[in-house]
Amino acid sequence: MAASSIQPEDQSWPWWPLLPLYPYGRRATHFEELIPGEIWSLEQLQGVYYVAVPIRLTVVKVPGGLMLVNPLPPTGELRALIRTLESEHGPVCSIVLPTASGLEHKLPMGPLARAFPDADLWVCPNQWSFPLQLPLSWLGIPAARTRVLLDDGVPHPEVCEWISLGPLDLGVGCFQEVSCLHRPSGALLVTDALLGISSQPPEVFERDPSPLLFHARDRGDQPFDDTPENRRCGWARLVLFASYLRPEPLDVPGLLQVIRHAFRPGLRTARTHFGIYPFAWKPGWLDSANALMGDDQPRLQVAPVLERLVLPREREALISWLACVEQLKDVRWLVPAHYSAPLMFSTLQIVQLREQLMMRPWAPSEGNWEFLGSIDQTLLDLGVVPNASQS
Repeated sequence: MAASSIQPEDQSWPWWPLLPLYPYGRRATHFEELIPGEIWSLEQLQGVYYVAVPIRLTVVKVPGGLMLVNPLPPTGELRALIRTLESEHGPVCSIVLPTASGLEHKLPMGPLARAFPDADLWVCPNQWSFPLQLPLSWLGIPAARTRVLLDDGVPHPEVCEWISLGPLDLGVGCFQEVSCLHRPSGALLVTDALLGISSQPPEVFERDPSPLLFHARDRGDQPFDDTPENRRCGWARLVLFASYLRPEPLDVPGLLQVIRHAFRPGLRTARTHFGIYPFAWKPGWLDSANALMGDDQPRLQVAPVLERLVLPREREALISWLACVEQLKDVRWLVPAHYSAPLMFSTLQIVQLREQLMMRPWAPSEGNWEFLGSIDQTLLDLGVVPNASQS
């Protein structure tokens, strides 16, 4: 689907108020072939206040057609891209929601299922929602053709091997995701368990680099200057925000200072947030960002938010899962639902990551981690999350 032929209605997502994240009701989709003839990526942006990072639906070649993993909003553009793949590789025969808690994938599951009414539906066990435990049918997921991964079998066992991380008790629910090794491509498909971040801004920003240019500035009265350097600067700051929520090098200027730089000529548009830029960066912020990103290859890691807020007392469970993954004979690539893909993921990379996680401090509360640690401590004090591993 050529970018020049895309109309606003092709990117419309009317259900965005259910999860009101940027870019709200209009979702552009970036298409990329990850592993020739086997794995494809459909990426959209998701975030808050221009802190936007890529989120991925992965399309997998399976016997008889295609499998969709980690649903995304099925805009007209996204459906058209999948239809193009169907014309060459066969129909969508299964749709998989491999996470128990990821609303960003769970909410689009129903609309995606209706877009492909002949596909079998598979969901991770232990589905939950907060504050009310709602049945999946209330989210529009057809019960008659929905099965539970592992409990009711698995899709495409002739080419796919499925392995679970969790369930792990989070207090209000549990963390669980079921990853898939697609043997023909050697790709391990995960949702949130692991990711890789590159220092190069993802191509999904090409159509509208506004989030990058917004955060590349130091004050709200500065223009959006679209240069490669500013795109990289903005991306590095987005990575810091998304990883730590409030990283240590971030400063918050006073309200009067923010207002003084706002509403200047040339900035009185929603695209520039009317010049309101409530951030300032201390010296050394780039060193913090560089520690998360790779230049030659994306840096493989556990997302700091996942480590500190979701799995702060579950390092052993994650290491045990990695040990199981290490035994998979055909794994060569990693395809997460966020950031870069595919990542090199041979036995050597798996062993190195597992050893690194065993040796370094887990879920610290100092430096960039301080804000995340304070959230976790508050949840512990309120009794919302368990104070010890429940695995």
